[in-house]
Amino acid sequence: MLTINDYLKAGETTVSNLVLENYHKIGLNDEEFLFWLQLFHLQVKGNLFPELAEISQTMGKSIDTIYKLLNQLVSRGFLTIQTKQNEQGQMMDTYDLLPIFQKIELLQQKETETEKELASEETIKALYQGFEKEFGRQLSPIELEMIGQWLETDNYQPELIRLALREAVLNQAYSLKYIDRILLAWERKNITTKEQVAEDQKRRKQALIQKEIEQQSAANEPIPKVTLHNWLNPDDNE
Repeated sequence: MLTINDYLKAGETTVSNLVLENYHKIGLNDEEFLFWLQLFHLQVKGNLFPELAEISQTMGKSIDTIYKLLNQLVSRGFLTIQTKQNEQGQMMDTYDLLPIFQKIELLQQKETETEKELASEETIKALYQGFEKEFGRQLSPIELEMIGQWLETDNYQPELIRLALREAVLNQAYSLKYIDRILLAWERKNITTKEQVAEDQKRRKQALIQKEIEQQSAANEPIPKVTLHNWLNPDDNE
């Protein structure tokens, strides 16, 4: 029966879940991955260039199969063999297992980019649908081209275009030319975000309120009394 000391003496090999979850995605089959794990396990124990015969016995595979697996991993860039100087100054060969982690990193970057592209496509699709919903009809080819120009040539963000559409609808102006003027006005003010649009609208609203207050004050001012001069009787003037 195994004791706790047996477990402690055997040690542990910790492998990142990223490797376990992605080894197949980056192109390793189960046998190749198990061989890589054996190399990783032995390196954790301090053996940077283990004898392949040892791995052959552990995996229950012929030495020819083990050499074949090694060549497959090297040729496909999953590991490299490097010559380094050890602490005693001697040159020694080592298996560099880092490439598999680099491949996983590239895979994740590609997946992230793909997710961003899909999200962008959905956002743009929703933008066109938003125009058709507000206009109550399908967009004409010219209108589709104009919106595409805002996105691709003018580099307006979909969110900004959507806000311009909302402003036009609030003003009951169902025209892309009207929306284009809004976008141009915002561009001149360097407005590019939702927060900046809200701040600009707040300033304009405050300016209108202030103007109304000034106009109301002017309307309520008493009419100044004008002294009438009696030219016939200079002593009788009001």
